[in-house]
Amino acid sequence: MAQTPQQRKANERYARQEAAKRGKPEAAIKHKQKWEPPISRIWVGILVFVLCGGIIFELLRLFF
Repeated sequence: MAQTPQQRKANERYARQEAAKRGKPEAAIKHKQKWEPPISRIWVGILVFVLCGGIIFELLRLFF
């Protein structure tokens, strides 16, 4: 299957990036990927509330 001009440009750009990495140690190569958590912050907040909220309410009930 023949490449389209867009695919050819993308392949050339990728090849240049990979050629620039050759021979360099892994630490010297800059990675542009930003790490993202698998779940959103809202869900983390809900999970924290569910897990720790019961303890907080129990403590409040004991003291008041």
